[in-house]
This record gives sequence, structure tokens and C-alpha cells, in this order.
Amino acid sequence: QVQLVESGGGLVQAGESLRLSCAASGNIFSINHMDWYRQAPGKQREFIATITHDYKTNYADFVKGRFTISRDNAKHTVYLQMNSLKPEDTAVYYCNVLGEEGVAGMLRPPQRFDSWGQGTQVTVSS
Repeated sequence: QVQLVESGGGLVQAGESLRLSCAASGNIFSINHMDWYRQAPGKQREFIATITHDYKTNYADFVKGRFTISRDNAKHTVYLQMNSLKPEDTAVYYCNVLGEEGVAGMLRPPQRFDSWGQGTQVTVSS
């Protein structure tokens, strides 16, 4: 199985910045796109940003101009740089990675995977 570990969350004041990381591990053959979501207490999980293998990005409107998604393909890691944080950004942030898993010498075609991390808490005080 492909596993994801998020890190970088914490407590900051409004206007400050955080950089989240999500590292994927396992029998990764390739990674297609990597995404960030967040979920505040009592609310549905919402999409933040996505980045493809060739670095094309898309963002939710509420974070455009403040958040930047990036990836390091060699490290199988996706990042979310969050600037100008607001109290309403307080949530648990999750990464989602989709790709193919397999090993060298495999006899079967690579199999698609869709993995989620456990989340990292971001709290922004006013």
C-alpha cells in the first residue's frame, strides 16, 4: 500500500505562514496528481489545490493568491505553502495522492492507487 504522512501544521497568528508537506511511500511506480483538502469542525471536507505530474495546478477560489501547491517528484512529496493565513483557514489539512503502484520486475501491470494521509492540524488565531 502507498502511505502518506503530512507534516508542518501548527498554531500561528493571522497573517503568518505555514508550509505543509506530504510524503508518499511504498511501491510507487508513478504518481499522477497530488491534492490538498481541508476539513473544519462540523463542515464537509473541501478541495484546496491540485498539481499534476507535469506541474499543472488548480486552486479553489478561496485560496488563490495566498496558497501555492508544489511537488518534488524525486521525493514523492507535495507541499502547500500557505501565506496570509486567516482564522477561517483553521482546519485539519489532508493530502491525497493518485498514481500507480508496482515494483521492478513485476509480472502484472501497475495498479492504480488513491491514498489519503491522516491529516495535520492548522490553527490560526485572530
